Amino acid sequence: MLNPFPVGDIHHDAWKHSRQLGFIVLDDVYAFLGRFVAYPSEHAHVAHTLWIAHAHLMDAWESTPRIAFLSPEPGSGKTRALEVTEPLVPRPVEAVNVTPAYLFRKVGAQDGRPTILFDEIDTVFGPKAKDNEEIRGLLNAGHRRGAVAGRCVVKGKIVETEEIPAFCAVALAGLGGLPDTLLSRAVVVRMRRRAPTAQVEAWRRRVHASEGEKLREQLTAWAPDVYEDVREAWPDMPVGIEDRDADVWEALLAVADAAGGDWPARARCSAVALVADSKAGTPSLGVRLLADLRTVFGDLDAMSTKDILVALNSDDEAPWSEIGRGKDPELNARGLAMRLRQYGVTSKNVRGDKVAKSYTRDDLWDAWSRYLPPLGPPPMESATSATPFPEPIVCRVCGGLLLAIHAGHDTHPGCDS
Repeated sequence: MLNPFPVGDIHHDAWKHSRQLGFIVLDDVYAFLGRFVAYPSEHAHVAHTLWIAHAHLMDAWESTPRIAFLSPEPGSGKTRALEVTEPLVPRPVEAVNVTPAYLFRKVGAQDGRPTILFDEIDTVFGPKAKDNEEIRGLLNAGHRRGAVAGRCVVKGKIVETEEIPAFCAVALAGLGGLPDTLLSRAVVVRMRRRAPTAQVEAWRRRVHASEGEKLREQLTAWAPDVYEDVREAWPDMPVGIEDRDADVWEALLAVADAAGGDWPARARCSAVALVADSKAGTPSLGVRLLADLRTVFGDLDAMSTKDILVALNSDDEAPWSEIGRGKDPELNARGLAMRLRQYGVTSKNVRGDKVAKSYTRDDLWDAWSRYLPPLGPPPMESATSATPFPEPIVCRVCGGLLLAIHAGHDTHPGCDS
């Protein structure tokens, strides 16, 4: 839909006082971003738009999600995503290899919370990172309202403590991954190099920033109209979005609901798709072990420790045969027992042809059900008593999951346009 008011014309009474027109400015922000950023999916494009809008309502949130643009290789559009974000958000601070003191002072400044745009985040969390514990602590803790960063300050011969507010909106970009503590608090956008057929405009700040700043003015004018609505909002979460994932998406869904139009449906579709994508990423070594155990068990009720180790170490694509070369303990019987003990699983004597130390399906089932995607009903349920899961319905254009709100349709709103 075309905006009936000129971009940035915040003096128009109909715009200035109408909360019903929020979807128009979100549409305009979405279109602006799409001119310069080659997103890996429609869902990432929607999430970025909502994240920018949420940064204008920081006083309304109990928790703010980070948005992380990550890729395995340079030249994938991560920095461009931050550059295009900068004119759209309030009080942007572009950070690259900054000192902890600089970042702490910016976050705790008296003129309002900044929006931190942290490029090259791999220098903070990557394998070559050094002496960045303070920045890591700030980024990890600052997603919650009331979070502070504690520091010691030397004044003459006196050492005093001070607490600097850490709560602010943060966008990150970098190569590789992030620690699990930060990934679980972020909307993760896995950028890719632009395909030869994908076309975007070249970003020139001196040419295009003024357009973004006018959109920022519109967001700034719209935010007070919906502040009370979003502050008290408890947006409905799609099935499967819960716990930490719900914390990440609550603010973005509240923004979408306040904007109206087709944004509530698009936001929930994006939440489902991006959460599923994040869970399909590289698992921790412990979760990988549980998944591989479920595979090697197959239909067996029990396996001896010896047979398990042979099966795991014979998989050339698994890390188990080489794990002893690093800091982790070698995956022998003792190492297997130590890793599984963290999940409440221990071996026991099981009688077969002879008595042997073994692990049983019954003992592993609880860990499998908590940490892995379900494969079916628990073993104590018969095939006749189990309620079958309905087949998921996916969008015929983008392949994402369709929600109940899309009943009777075979595409997401906007996918077939």
